[in-house]
Amino acid sequence: MSETTPRSRQELKPIVLDLLKSGAHFGHPVHLWNPKMAPYIFTSRGNQHVIDVAITADALLTARSKARDVAAHGGKVVFVGTKRQAQQPIEDAARECNMHYINIRWLGGTLTNWQTISERIRYLNEREAQYEAGEFNALGKKERLLIKKEIDKLNRRLGGIKDLESPPDLIFVVDTNVENLAVKEANRTEIPVMAMVDTNCDPDPIDFIIPSNDDTQRPIRYITGVIARAITEGTEQHLKDLAANQFDQPLEPEAPELEEEYVPEGVTELEAEDLLGPSVLKRIAEEESEELDNEDEADAVN
Repeated sequence: MSETTPRSRQELKPIVLDLLKSGAHFGHPVHLWNPKMAPYIFTSRGNQHVIDVAITADALLTARSKARDVAAHGGKVVFVGTKRQAQQPIEDAARECNMHYINIRWLGGTLTNWQTISERIRYLNEREAQYEAGEFNALGKKERLLIKKEIDKLNRRLGGIKDLESPPDLIFVVDTNVENLAVKEANRTEIPVMAMVDTNCDPDPIDFIIPSNDDTQRPIRYITGVIARAITEGTEQHLKDLAANQFDQPLEPEAPELEEEYVPEGVTELEAEDLLGPSVLKRIAEEESEELDNEDEADAVN
């Protein structure tokens, strides 16, 4: 669980007002609460808990800072929300910041068995490329339709992460009760979890808790929008840093010019005596003398 840094009321006020307008303060009925959420509950009215939006605002600023930092270091974020109210806001937020999302169904092993999931993603991308290139045009109408249905089915489940090349650096979750499998896999693989946590949820497995109503679109859209804009800022900073580092790289030193070999004046070519030792020269002279003697003997015989 993350600890939030206390901030001034003036800094929190505009966010608190936005949270109240979105209805983020409405919790679950009292009899459905999780006692671990007691620190985040302001009061109860009638039979319903009311979330302390001052704590929510402070937690949202902390989460925003974390999301910006992850993106600024080139990290990847996956937004997760498969319940009906979260599906469209989750997709919109992920597309806004050019990140990834899962909003239909969390496939078991998405994080703990990434190798298998990545193979399915690769297969989806290959089939899509083949279909768009017209490689299946020679097949019958029924066969093409079956391939198209297969691609559509894979896209519904993996389309939001088909550009993800490795496990994410952070996941953002709406409703940790519904997405408990995603939270468990993230905890097992030590991937930080940022989540909207309602009064009926367990906050313990969450690294960055944003106490909030997670059952209506307005608070989901508001909070995911804040996180998406922070990620966009972080990505822009990352690109600026990459560009700055590229220009700051020292140029490769030019190869030094080879110095011309010094040749004393009047010397145009080195003699054998300058290259060979005395013993070698003596042996060569003896071999030449033997060859001359042999030639003289041959001439005398003839």
